Amino acid sequence: MICKHDVLSEAVLIRVSLTGVMLFLLVSGCASSGATNKSGAVETRIRAEYARWRGTPYLLGGTTRRGIDCSAFVQHVYADAFGVDIPRSTADQVREGRRVQPAQLKAGDLVFFRPPGASRHVGVYLGNGTFAHASTSQGVTLSSMDEAYWQSAYWTSRRVLDNPGGRSRTTRDKDRDKPERKPAKRPGW
Repeated sequence: MICKHDVLSEAVLIRVSLTGVMLFLLVSGCASSGATNKSGAVETRIRAEYARWRGTPYLLGGTTRRGIDCSAFVQHVYADAFGVDIPRSTADQVREGRRVQPAQLKAGDLVFFRPPGASRHVGVYLGNGTFAHASTSQGVTLSSMDEAYWQSAYWTSRRVLDNPGGRSRTTRDKDRDKPERKPAKRPGW
């Protein structure tokens, strides 16, 4: 004969066991620190910043939602998403962090271009060949590095977020390595 007390005890035991299993799964999932999870979190932060700035018109020298240029957009993304201070100009940003080969790009890396004309261009890599940037023709937008225009204009990439110990830096390193190739001096840069 099964008594009411035994049924209640078994129900409580099952509930406690299920709660324990769910808690274990939740904690173990949050504790994983694979590169994919880290890159995913970085990409999520960048996409959130992109959503805030999407459609903002391009304005050379601009730093607000009324108009922004590429280096100011990147500076805002780094400050707002990661609390990382990077310089204002593309000329200074290209000397930040360390050089990264295109095949090694991760979310958060800075991608630099030398398009035709007198300027340089910078964006923030998201993953899967996509980067966020302030385009002169479209304002803040997403583009593919696989497009012929960006492939022909590609210059170099830099990793600023990845430091020993896994911490993002908040101050600039004085011992920076140089870009892959020395840029020609052009007006407006």
